[in-house]
Amino acid sequence: MTTSILRQARPYLRLSHPPSARNPHLVGRLVGAGLLAAATELAGLALMATATWLLVTAAGQPPLVTLSVAIVAVRALAIGRGALRYTERLAGHDAVLRMLTEVRARVFAARAASRAPSPDRHSGDSLSQLVSDVDAVQDLMLRVVVPTAAAMAVGALAITGAALVVPLAGLVLAGGLLLAGAALPALAVRVTRHTADRVAPLRAALAAETVDLTHGAADLAAFGATRVAVDRAAGRAGALAAAERRLALLGGAVDAAGAAVSGLTAAAVVAVAIAAGVDGALVGVLGVGTLAAVESALALVAAARRWAEIRGSLDRLSASLAVQTPPAEPEHRDVTGHLALHGVCVRYREGAPPALSDVELEVPPGARVAVVGPSGAGKSTLVGVLAGAVAPDAGSALLDGRPIAGYGPPPPVTGLLAEAHVFHATVRDNLLLGRPDADEHDLAAACAVAGLLDWVREQPDGWDTVVGEDGGQLSGGQRQRLALARALLAAPPVLVLDEPTEGLDPAAAAAVLDSVLAATAGRSLILVTHRLHGLAAFDEILVLDGGRVVQRGRHEELAAAPGWYRDQWQAQEIAERGYLSLTP
Repeated sequence: MTTSILRQARPYLRLSHPPSARNPHLVGRLVGAGLLAAATELAGLALMATATWLLVTAAGQPPLVTLSVAIVAVRALAIGRGALRYTERLAGHDAVLRMLTEVRARVFAARAASRAPSPDRHSGDSLSQLVSDVDAVQDLMLRVVVPTAAAMAVGALAITGAALVVPLAGLVLAGGLLLAGAALPALAVRVTRHTADRVAPLRAALAAETVDLTHGAADLAAFGATRVAVDRAAGRAGALAAAERRLALLGGAVDAAGAAVSGLTAAAVVAVAIAAGVDGALVGVLGVGTLAAVESALALVAAARRWAEIRGSLDRLSASLAVQTPPAEPEHRDVTGHLALHGVCVRYREGAPPALSDVELEVPPGARVAVVGPSGAGKSTLVGVLAGAVAPDAGSALLDGRPIAGYGPPPPVTGLLAEAHVFHATVRDNLLLGRPDADEHDLAAACAVAGLLDWVREQPDGWDTVVGEDGGQLSGGQRQRLALARALLAAPPVLVLDEPTEGLDPAAAAAVLDSVLAATAGRSLILVTHRLHGLAAFDEILVLDGGRVVQRGRHEELAAAPGWYRDQWQAQEIAERGYLSLTP
C-alpha cells in the first residue's frame, strides 16, 4: 500500500523539479513538514512516558529533587508538542498550497487548451476537477504521505526503546504496530475501495448537474424540464450521501478494531514486562508508551481510508497532467497548413441522420475558406473534425498528409471555437492562455486586430481589468473580441474562427473581419459564419445543409446562382441597408 501511495504522490512531487520562482523547493518543504510531524509524535510519546514515570514515582513520595527533572521535562514536552504541531501544520500547508497552485494552473491550462467541447469535458466536471479533485492532492500530502512518514519513524523508535528494556516486549510491540499500521490500513482500503471509487464520479456528476440547474434554469423552465432535472440531481445527491454513509460505517468498524489492537498490545507488553521482572515504574512507562505508539500507527488507518477515497480523483488528475504536458518542441512547427478532408462522414448515433456526409475539402497553405449554411447544417461538427475533436466514422481528415487527430498538443488546427470560454480573471490572464510567453506588445497587437484595444486602454486597470465569471462584466461584443484576440495570439498553422463577429453590429463586424484578414495574410484560415458580407475576399465558400456540401465556389458565383447562398445574401443586403438607414 505504501508503494501505491508513493506512486500516486510522485507526479505532484515532480512539480518541484525544477523549482519555479513562484513555488521553490516544494519537496524540501514537504520533507521538513514530515520531520516536524515525526518530532511532534515523538514529543507526544515522550510526554506520555515521562508523565507516567513521574506519576508512578511520585506515589512513593521521593525527595522533590528526584522529580524536578521529570517535572521540567513534562512541561517542556507539553509546550514543545503544541509548538511543533503548529509549526508542522504551517510548514505542511505552506508547501501543499504552493503545490496546489501549480496543479490547479496545469489542469486549468489543460482544460483551456482542449481542442473542442466533448462529452467528457462538461463545465461542471471541469469545476469538480478544479475544486474537489485538485483538493485531493492536499489530502494526499497532508493526510496520507506526511502521517505515514511520521508514524513509521515513531514506530521504529518505539520498538527500539521497548527492546532495550525487554527484548520480547519490543517484538510484541512490533507485532502490534504491524497490525495497527499495516494490516488494519490494508483492511480499511479493501473494505472502502468499492464504495470510495464511486464517490469521485458521483461528485463530478452532481457538480455537472448542479451547474446545469443553475446556469440552465431558464431553458429548463421554458421546456418544462425543471422537475425532471431536479429529480435527477436529487437522486444523484442521494446516491452520493448513501455512499458516504457506507464509508462512515466501515470506517467506524475499522476504528473499533484499531482500539482493540491498541488495548491488547499494551496488555501483552505489560504482561511480558512483569514476567521479566521489570521495575514497576518502567512497566507503567512501557504500557502507556505502547498505547501512544500504537495510536500513532493507527493514524495510518485514517490515511489509508482517505487514500482509498481520493484515488479516483488522483487518477483523473494524473491523466490530465500527463495529457496536457506539451513536448519540448511543438510537433507542428514545420506544418505548412495543407488541410484535406476526403469523404468525411460523421454520425453521432446509430440510425440517426448523419451530421456530415461525404464532405470534401481542400485547403492549400495560405488559403482562405468560408463555411456557411443554416442552423443545424453541420458547421460545428465540421469544426470538430478539423480540430481533431470529432473522429470521422468514414473518410479522412489530414493535415500535411497526416491525420489531424494524430498531432500532439498544442493542436495545429484551432482558434476561436464554438462557445469559447472566458475565465473569471483579468484581460491579460485570459489572453495569455493563447500564448503564455506573449508580451504586452503582442497583447496590444492582437487586441487591435480584434477591435478591443481602445476599450482596454479606457479601463482604469488596463490589462489587469477583471472580466467576471464567463466574461459577465463585458458586453457580448467585447467578450467575443476578447476570445478572438486570444485565438489570434495562439497563431496555429491553421486558424479556425467560428462566428468571430457574433454580437457585433454590421459596421463593427466588417471592420473586425477586414483586420483579421490583413493580420492573417499568408496563413491558412477557415471561417465559419452566418454573415455573408466580406466573403468576397475568400478563395472558396462551402454551403452546408443537412451535413452535405450543397454549393461551393467564390462569392460572385454563389451570389449569382439560385440557391441558399443567393437567397441569404439578398435577405442580408436588405436587412443591413435598413439598419444603416436607421443608424444616426
